[in-house]
Amino acid sequence: MSHDMDASRLYPTRIDIPAEVRSQIAEILNQSLASTLDLKTQVKQAHWNVKGMDFFQLHELFDEMATELEEFIDLIAERITALGGVALGTARIAAERSTLPEYPLDILDGKSHVTALAERYAPYAKLIRDAIDKTGSLGDADTADLYTEVSRAIDKRLWFLEAHLQA
Repeated sequence: MSHDMDASRLYPTRIDIPAEVRSQIAEILNQSLASTLDLKTQVKQAHWNVKGMDFFQLHELFDEMATELEEFIDLIAERITALGGVALGTARIAAERSTLPEYPLDILDGKSHVTALAERYAPYAKLIRDAIDKTGSLGDADTADLYTEVSRAIDKRLWFLEAHLQA
């Protein structure tokens, strides 16, 4: 079965959102799930490979960021299934569907990792804000609220990353 068929399949639920709307929301959530999984693995890439004078501080920060993203992955996937959808959360699907650029594998120093992560957190934050608008316009305030929670945290993390880059 193709991923598109999996994404459009809905299981019965008593939630009072029409099936065609739930299907659209599940697709938005699955796109976010793919990008969130991708972002988490990119943060872990930085966590494992950072070197330099700020190693310990950044190693700890990146691990904290990855743990936070893992919580968002769970929230997003569980919302998909609560709506009767199928959460598409394998690494292969995430790699195929993520909107984020690939992480550079040739960097080591802390500043380069912070820059690379900021360059991924910014478009991810936009993806999440767009999802707030889309799910809100579809009449799903609960999913829009979930996205708002994620958005606040992502903006804060982007601020942390950018603070490291400012003089």
